[in-house]
Amino acid sequence: MVQRYAVLNIWVDDVTTQEVLDAVVDFVEKGSRVHTIFASNPEKNFSVPQDPILYEKFKKADLLLPDGIGMVLAVKCLYGVRMERVTGIGTMQAICRLAAERGYGVFIYGAKEEVNKAAVDNLGKMFPGLQIAGRAHGYQPEDQMEALVQRLNDSGAEILFLALGSPKQEQWIARYEGRLEHVRVCQGIGGTLDVLAGKTKRAPLIFRRLGLEWLYRLVTEPKRWKRQKVYPVFAGQVLWAKMKKFFW
Repeated sequence: MVQRYAVLNIWVDDVTTQEVLDAVVDFVEKGSRVHTIFASNPEKNFSVPQDPILYEKFKKADLLLPDGIGMVLAVKCLYGVRMERVTGIGTMQAICRLAAERGYGVFIYGAKEEVNKAAVDNLGKMFPGLQIAGRAHGYQPEDQMEALVQRLNDSGAEILFLALGSPKQEQWIARYEGRLEHVRVCQGIGGTLDVLAGKTKRAPLIFRRLGLEWLYRLVTEPKRWKRQKVYPVFAGQVLWAKMKKFFW
């Protein structure tokens, strides 16, 4: 059973990529509802609690990936547990490989039309045999949402990838999951399609192995500082929580 740890205001699961894939197979072949997979990172420690519905949905997610190195280090600091970092983009690609092997249908919703199409085309090349049951860009007007849900149901897709960004993707699934007839796995993938489409470059392997992907993205996308300025605050709060556990 996957161990879930509380880190400040949110949670993260001690899970490996293989355990995620094993869970996906179980969800698709034995599940009777939508099972959610979200990424857990320091930014969400501050954004998720602001929305009660989102907070509850996040708390009840089937899997909370240790996507950010900050969460991995926080768990080591607070609990003394060495946790493997499991990225959202790596998980999405692993699930696509699994889907191609087992014949699961995939639906991809989110990002701009040109990004969505390019990402889907590239996924087809990366994973021959992958069944893209359907796709839709992320700028659907609200009055077309009923039609989108119907498209999803008609596609028969068992796996849904939401690339709406957080918290929109978590809010979307919280609102519509009860209407989805065939989807058994839903993963929020944020800006993954931008990387798969070649619009955004992923950090070189050395940065990823050192847990410095955040630094590479900050240097190459300076505008991200507004989002990443929470990191030192997060680190300080984790250290304070550690001190309170030690002394009190």
